Amino acid sequence: MNDNREQRSDITEYVRKRQISVKPLAGILGFLLVYALPVMFSAKGDFLWYTNSVFSLLLWLLFFGMFCHMLQKGFDGSKKKWLLPGLLAMIFSACMAFGAQLEYKESVTFTDTGMWMNIGVLAVCFSIVIRFCWDGLSECKKKWQDKLLVKDAGQSLAQEKCGQLRSFLLTAVAIFLCYVPVFLAVYPGFFVYDAQDELMQVITRNFSTHHPLLHVLLLGGIIQLVYKITDSYNLGIACYTLFQMITLSGIFSVVICRLKNEGMRKGARIGIALYFGLFPTIVMFSLCSAKDGLFTGMALLMVVLLRELVSAPETFFEKKAHVVLLGSASLMMILFRHNGFYAFIVFAVFLTFTCKMTGICKVWKKALLLFAVVLAGYLLISTGMKTVLRADDSENQELLTVPIQQMARVYVNEKDVLSQEDINTLYEVLPKEALERYVPKVSDGVKVSFNNEAFSADKAKYLKLWIKWGVEHPFTYLNAWFMTSYGFWYPDTVIDVYRGNSVFTYTYEDSSYFGFEVEQPGERESKLPLLEESYRRMSLEITQQKVPVISMLFSPGCLFWVMMFVMGFFWYSQDYRKLFPYVLPLLLWLTVILGPTYLVRYVVFLWFLLPVMVWDLIIDNNCAILTHG
Repeated sequence: MNDNREQRSDITEYVRKRQISVKPLAGILGFLLVYALPVMFSAKGDFLWYTNSVFSLLLWLLFFGMFCHMLQKGFDGSKKKWLLPGLLAMIFSACMAFGAQLEYKESVTFTDTGMWMNIGVLAVCFSIVIRFCWDGLSECKKKWQDKLLVKDAGQSLAQEKCGQLRSFLLTAVAIFLCYVPVFLAVYPGFFVYDAQDELMQVITRNFSTHHPLLHVLLLGGIIQLVYKITDSYNLGIACYTLFQMITLSGIFSVVICRLKNEGMRKGARIGIALYFGLFPTIVMFSLCSAKDGLFTGMALLMVVLLRELVSAPETFFEKKAHVVLLGSASLMMILFRHNGFYAFIVFAVFLTFTCKMTGICKVWKKALLLFAVVLAGYLLISTGMKTVLRADDSENQELLTVPIQQMARVYVNEKDVLSQEDINTLYEVLPKEALERYVPKVSDGVKVSFNNEAFSADKAKYLKLWIKWGVEHPFTYLNAWFMTSYGFWYPDTVIDVYRGNSVFTYTYEDSSYFGFEVEQPGERESKLPLLEESYRRMSLEITQQKVPVISMLFSPGCLFWVMMFVMGFFWYSQDYRKLFPYVLPLLLWLTVILGPTYLVRYVVFLWFLLPVMVWDLIIDNNCAILTHG
């Protein structure tokens, strides 16, 4: 931000004009933050261990020094500069307070005045921290850019253009080789998360649109083809796993090569390659049969290409290869997950209304035409597959998972005040035995028995009941939704949504971080048992969550707030070109919080996007030296 002292109208200038020491104010802010902090990480109500402890004193001294430094350094700009940090801080504070109560009590007490006061205090303190960090980023960028950008990058890249293919292949092979030891340890791969159901659709030729048909055919087709040749399902699963490893290694290599074209130094590129090849969460889903890996890879590729579109809009459409790649990645993304389709439609509308902000006015019609072709291709392919395969598309419960969970929670918690007529109406679509299987964190046990025929026969009748109960029990509805989504926005969540559920080879206990197993007809044949055990522990135990700081690298909620911090900074800096591509993953995130539960698999894109987000955060001219080769 520009240093313009004449425009100062913030709290620091107020203090300076009146020659007031910042230390008393810093001391008050530090005390208020220490006092309000427990609402973020505990809902038990007994804070004596914290309040009557030297630890609270040490925290106050830390916050006192932090606020002294911030207030003395000052904040440039007008009062409007506080709006976005204040809004982000308020949402973050509320999410932390709500998440703490949901984690311990499985509900938020919305009438708790003390909670709301603490949220207000936290919001004030965090808004100061956020704005200080955003202002400081601008000052630090020059130093970081000198370390991360290649000097004379344009000339260097022109000389190395002939080595683009070689660089791509070497990077892809290196990432793939990082996966090989884990592949051997968990051979034939992680055949889990609806894998058996998708395979059985191919074997029995009894298809449904419950899972994306493209992935059903791809997964089941490869496995069944290899099985018919070798009479081994394990070898078929291994072939599909290798196919996905190769595909994702290639996508990651494309991303790294494009960052190279933007001037990223070799050391940074090696670090990102090692991150893609070794970070456990990425490795898990690169070797997992679930559709999430390929879907997320396509979403990552789409975001990277959208960055290039907004950075050089007039030249982007001159390169047919770029247009085809963006269109193909978009099409594959929405074909691999149903929620990708909904996010893509909203994103296309968003493009139309923000063309001036992003500087793509001259090409927005071309971009919109490309997205229209993608949507047309999706409708043609999905309709064609559904028709040819005679797939059943009568299911409604995936779209209604939040209302189903809300009504089930009202039934379980408020049954005494419900009329028998309303209960009987509910029984028509949700049998009593299904409602009794209600658990707060996941809707699978209830929605599996949803009566689609009865619902389709009279949708208005059940919509009316849902609205009626929502008016009568609004907090119950909110808590029902929060309980299936808070792991996506509360960093301290322990992901244990399947606790007590028995699967093929084990029973979930402390953690449901990752499925880990091999569903039938596959069977685990580990070649490296020690490495297999390390992944088992990360998947099914809270091993990594016991390590401070490191645990946050595995947290969906933490990475979500990293994304919000980065996007907020772009908006705060009025750098809308950088902000635009990340609207897509934000829309994807908004679709998953309406899903059946919170699992890492639904937001793997947060891990895939992290290196690109950090690069955009610290580099000003991130796309200024693209070779467009």
